Amino acid sequence: MAAAGELMTPLDDGPERLVGAPRVLTFLHSFEPGGVERIALRLVRRWRARGVDAPLFVGRAAGDMRGDVGADLAFVSPPHAGRGVAKMETLWMIWTLPQAVRRLRPDVLFCAGNTYAVVAVALKCLLGRACPPILLKVSNDLDRQDQPGWFRFFYRLWLKAQGRHIDHFIGMETPMTDEIEEGFGVPDERITIIPDPALSKPLIEQLRSSRPPARADGAGRRFVGVARLTAQKNIALMLGAFERGARNGDTLTLIGEGPERGKLERLVQDRGLDDRVVFLGYHPEPATLLPAFDIFLLSSDYEGVPAVILEALAAGLPIVATDCSRSMRTLLGDGALGQLVAVGDEAALADAIARAKPGTQDDHLSLRQAERFTLEDASEAYLEVIARLRSTAAQARLR
Repeated sequence: MAAAGELMTPLDDGPERLVGAPRVLTFLHSFEPGGVERIALRLVRRWRARGVDAPLFVGRAAGDMRGDVGADLAFVSPPHAGRGVAKMETLWMIWTLPQAVRRLRPDVLFCAGNTYAVVAVALKCLLGRACPPILLKVSNDLDRQDQPGWFRFFYRLWLKAQGRHIDHFIGMETPMTDEIEEGFGVPDERITIIPDPALSKPLIEQLRSSRPPARADGAGRRFVGVARLTAQKNIALMLGAFERGARNGDTLTLIGEGPERGKLERLVQDRGLDDRVVFLGYHPEPATLLPAFDIFLLSSDYEGVPAVILEALAAGLPIVATDCSRSMRTLLGDGALGQLVAVGDEAALADAIARAKPGTQDDHLSLRQAERFTLEDASEAYLEVIARLRSTAAQARLR
């Protein structure tokens, strides 16, 4: 296996490569937990199982996901990627990735989320015509209504710059077509909608089959949230709304780690919620824990298509969430699968929490929605787009 610290070409941890299969290079900062990174690693693993040549570049080899979804997954990494790299990981990737692209010579570069767009644009500028076509998965909200007007003005300029450099865009749900057209200023022929592969068919079956029997009426409701503990997720809003909207006996479990954990734990103590709020920390597969709870909460300021919402649908949980992206209403079936409240509105979120009822999810509708977002289907759809990009690039070189 290609180990960390070795920038080398062979990556032979999969089956025999398909003749004529494209070489698709995915690049990630690290194995630190994140929804974008988790799904990207699953896609790489799935492509390799299909015989696709799918090298993985990781800026540094650290992170909890190296031991679960990244376990035994061969990757290349630049030498001397020590701890200090984490503080400047984007600059580090811009500095080191071009060498990997020159040596690995991929047909297509897969940019797994918005976070990596600056790296993608830098590659286009640094490598020029030698840069392979880049496929960007739009993983986050482009409207950014959580930000002031001056920020949105400059952010729109940055999106237009991406539209001039990046070859093709993947949206994760149907409303994102218009969002991508408007944000990046690109025609619809440069956009493909592929439902986010946050689930797999075996995982959906596991979640559906492991749900416990219904609890007795009057039992405290068990709320759960899954998130990296960062400002974007606005867990402080969730805690405030839970305090206002919860009943006696209700509990809230938070699954995930992040830089805001200490601050949030102090907030829980200050509000006297110590016996009702539990910080569970990192879990390698948080979806598997969801059937043990009654209601799912999400309080983000902005999202794309939150994988945790899809996992909650697969587990059959009623959902209370902020309306943090254009896709949320479609995901929740225009209100049939959950309650949506305005971003940042603690009173409205508290009211929705107060009204939430366990066991009220439409099992048939939530299952049908979850089954749209599987790795099995999405990985094939990605490969179709990748094949078209490779063909277009080959034709351009012949001109």
